Amino acid sequence: MCGEDGFGLDEVLRAAEDAAPVESVDVVARNLEKRFLATEVSFLFLDVLGQEAVRLPRAGAPGQAYGEAERVELAGSVHDRVLRSQRLEQEDHPEGGCRLVAPVTNRGDCIGVLDIVVPYADETVRDAVTQAAHALAYIVVTDRRFTDLYHWGRRTTAMSLAAEIQHQLLPSAACCEAAQFTLAGGLAPADDIGGDTYDYALDQNTLHLSITDAMGHDTASALLATLTVNALRGARRAGLGILDQAYAAHRAIAGNARGMTTGQLLRVELETGACQLVNAGHPRPLRLRGGRVEELQVKANLPFGVPSKVAYEVQRLQLEPGDRLVLITDGMHERCAATLDLPGIVHDTRDKHPREVVRAMTAAVLGACRGQLTDDATTLVVDWHGSLSGQRRTNGGSNL
Repeated sequence: MCGEDGFGLDEVLRAAEDAAPVESVDVVARNLEKRFLATEVSFLFLDVLGQEAVRLPRAGAPGQAYGEAERVELAGSVHDRVLRSQRLEQEDHPEGGCRLVAPVTNRGDCIGVLDIVVPYADETVRDAVTQAAHALAYIVVTDRRFTDLYHWGRRTTAMSLAAEIQHQLLPSAACCEAAQFTLAGGLAPADDIGGDTYDYALDQNTLHLSITDAMGHDTASALLATLTVNALRGARRAGLGILDQAYAAHRAIAGNARGMTTGQLLRVELETGACQLVNAGHPRPLRLRGGRVEELQVKANLPFGVPSKVAYEVQRLQLEPGDRLVLITDGMHERCAATLDLPGIVHDTRDKHPREVVRAMTAAVLGACRGQLTDDATTLVVDWHGSLSGQRRTNGGSNL
């Protein structure tokens, strides 16, 4: 059982580093089995759409082949409750002992859950399992660079070529928590991929955000999105300002493809909340401030790649502590979802974590369209805390 040294986090991390990338999760499982006489230990990945979990098989175990792992419906399950609350839950196991389910999360990004059955669970055991789940998140984030296992674990349906391209354009983490902000993004793909992307990057002084929608569908739009995202990233990583980033995207499309991309670029100063914005023909942002939701009246310039002379304009916003900014693509307004009250959804979820806002908006548009989208629907939600304390926020909502 657990000794005075608790879970032995250093020991587990060292052992995981010594193991092959596909076996590092098993290191955590074996440690828990040894320390707490656990009879069942498993890790479940959250799938791409956040509707199912996939139980990762132990290395060398039956079911290791792609497509054969157990899939678990999240709705109404203990796994779903843990992912939403980000707190460990304990329940009696039918065959005796206790079942503990803990969130596996890295900086707010929900990777999955750790599910374990032990003979009994006191506060020491619960704390150790929570620490194990935290360590597991870092292990997965590190090792998924070296193997497809963790990418496979998030896929509950086959991906087309267009979907594969689109998926690789998105950030590796859909959520990020920091002292000054919390953000979460989500993309509900159309049946015939519509070219949506979102992106973010953080440096010492600035938060960079973008949301884009490439014209067309399938591989054509995915390739157009590839030009857009990589032009923006290349300009950003070269240290260029937001205006130069916009022109870089325009030149990349105009010089290499036929088509257009709408987009919205934001650059937020972490110290002050001052925000620069470029809108290239994109839907306007929504802002929740003081319990009131409004559409920001920003000016729309021409889309990137439009075959005419363009002039992009930097507009300025000031974020205040407690603000919530919601960026969307026009798929959230598509024909079957035209009656959705998006400001109402933003208002009704004002006390929720940005992850839950994304889930609520995605569920609403999928429900309105009966699960069959004719265009991608993408949401990026940013809570601005304005805190320079150095302590990131992990609470459930925006401080309103």
